[in-house]
Amino acid sequence: MIAKHVPMKSVKKSDFASLVNYLADDQAKQSRVATTSVTQCESNDLHAAVMEVMAIQAMNTRAESDKTYHLILSFRAGERPEDDVLTAIEREVCVGLGYDGHQRISVAHDDTDNFHLHIAINKIHPSRLTIHNPFNDHKTLGRLCTALELHYGLERDNHSAVRVGSENHALDMEHHAGVESLLGWIKRECLEQLLAATSWSELHRVLQEHGLALKEQGNGLVICDQTGLMVKASSVARTLSKTKLLERFGPFKSQPDADSQYHQNHIDNHNKNHKHLKAQAPVKHYAATPVRTGIDTTLLFSRYKNEQQGIAGYRAKAGQAARAKKARLIADVKSKATLKRATIKLAGGSRAEKKCLYALISHSVKSELKTINEHYKQDRERLLKQYQPLQWADWLRREATSGNPEALAALRARFSREAFGIKGNSNSNTVSASGGVLQKTELNVVQESITKKGTIIYRVGSSAVRDEGDKLKVSRGATREGLAAALCLAMQRYGSHITVTGSTEFKAQIVEVAANAKLPLMFTDEKLEEQRLALIKQASTRQQMSTNIVKDTSSETEVNKLMPVRQGIAASALTPLSFAAADQYIQEREQKRLKILDILKHRRYTNADVGVMAFMGVRHSAGESLALLKRDEVILVMPIDEKTAQRLSRLAIGDPVTCKGMGIVKTRGKSR
Repeated sequence: MIAKHVPMKSVKKSDFASLVNYLADDQAKQSRVATTSVTQCESNDLHAAVMEVMAIQAMNTRAESDKTYHLILSFRAGERPEDDVLTAIEREVCVGLGYDGHQRISVAHDDTDNFHLHIAINKIHPSRLTIHNPFNDHKTLGRLCTALELHYGLERDNHSAVRVGSENHALDMEHHAGVESLLGWIKRECLEQLLAATSWSELHRVLQEHGLALKEQGNGLVICDQTGLMVKASSVARTLSKTKLLERFGPFKSQPDADSQYHQNHIDNHNKNHKHLKAQAPVKHYAATPVRTGIDTTLLFSRYKNEQQGIAGYRAKAGQAARAKKARLIADVKSKATLKRATIKLAGGSRAEKKCLYALISHSVKSELKTINEHYKQDRERLLKQYQPLQWADWLRREATSGNPEALAALRARFSREAFGIKGNSNSNTVSASGGVLQKTELNVVQESITKKGTIIYRVGSSAVRDEGDKLKVSRGATREGLAAALCLAMQRYGSHITVTGSTEFKAQIVEVAANAKLPLMFTDEKLEEQRLALIKQASTRQQMSTNIVKDTSSETEVNKLMPVRQGIAASALTPLSFAAADQYIQEREQKRLKILDILKHRRYTNADVGVMAFMGVRHSAGESLALLKRDEVILVMPIDEKTAQRLSRLAIGDPVTCKGMGIVKTRGKSR
């Protein structure tokens, strides 16, 4: 678990309401907002709580710093604490920071590779109206995370500060933007040579070969490239700090010019080969290119650079067209208003009448100008969003979402398999497969988004399925529809030999869904495969028994033998056509169930199916009435007469009914 405070760079931009609106916005993603909670507020409604917090903040007029503390708690990939554990962690972290009793709103997001919790805290105490700023909060958060990981059995993270701020910023750039930083490039290309240098001249020579220069900046040293981009020398390595270098090489010597470099090279190389060498042009130089991965992204990056270079021009042209349209509409409105005023002036009439008409024209002009300005504002926001500059990783996400397989492969190649996958977490319910790719079938799934690690998030009803390249992760509490979709997706992408990891309950649900759907697959776990085969055998036995019963009843010469008159059933109420209508309806529902996974299995009611059931409605097929009864996740279809259909139509869905035979449904002490 990692805890990070996100400070506002500008205090004027701090807005508690805007922060909460951003956190609570689902962005058209069903899996984005997992949970929300409000603490220490009078109302649990987000809007009311925000108004209350802003009122408390307004009562403190002395504080000049940011009055909102934005904290993020991020968990390892695949780690998803239970809701009660998450609430306890949030409470203990806030108490540890000294915010016990402060108002806060927490929102958990699950639309990225790492489940994380945002906490918006009001720094102003609701009763004392004093502001609280934790001292050295990064150290406090590190200690709290270590203790909470041990207490709740979470995966361990390194919370000791081993990097300076510039190093962390460089790593963040490479992680989020996907582009190699200058600091990272120096470490990968010439750090060993810099550490091996024995003089100022040799140090400058190594830097010059890589298109870099060492300069004094303030009280320290910086390394800059040819474009002026610079990093602190101590960030590259602690031994390259000004103090350490002065101890090794003596007083600082700046990089020599071309003539001095010529003589220095002559002196350095005279004892080796007696050749005069002039200062060489840089052999290498830094360029903001994608972080090195296992695949070639040259063509993709060229497309990205060309597109980004043209964005400014496209945005300027589109903005100019929008402004011209706005000016044209405004001119039309004003010219029409001028013409109307002239017409009124020429038409004559009393002064009061003219004044009233002029007022109406003025009101109409103001209304039309307001509408034009609103439309222009919407167009401007749309253009800014459409032509917004994108980082390399964000551009890859957009291309992958549009269906570009090369962009998706580039996203997934940015991270190693160990960092990308789920590493044995028991809380992770995953499905993977092997054994060849099967033909695609139609699935009722919607691609919701793609993360920066290339994880495709599908929405299946109320469930979420994550395709991580070599396995599928199923969201906690997934429905039967979601589990069946995960199995079908795994078979489409990877093969028919299914491997299931996760909790015992999850494995049992997967086996049951696979058996009920009769999917052509095989579990690699022998126990799960045995359970699947046993469930299929039980279902086959029950179906055979039902078939035998139907055959026995259909062999009777008259239908009234199935419905004794002593039980109150008219001999002519049901006919063979009624049973044919039931079979036709069952066949239609079973065909739809192959495409829509949340439809329950349907079969015909038999004389063996007696007892209490749940009423699920009345249907009409081929001119016959059918009663739908639910028992053990199966819908039983019973032919009934018209009187029984009229009586049952007054019941609500889910009401209990008692069945005593074919066509005999008892409700509220009455039977037909």
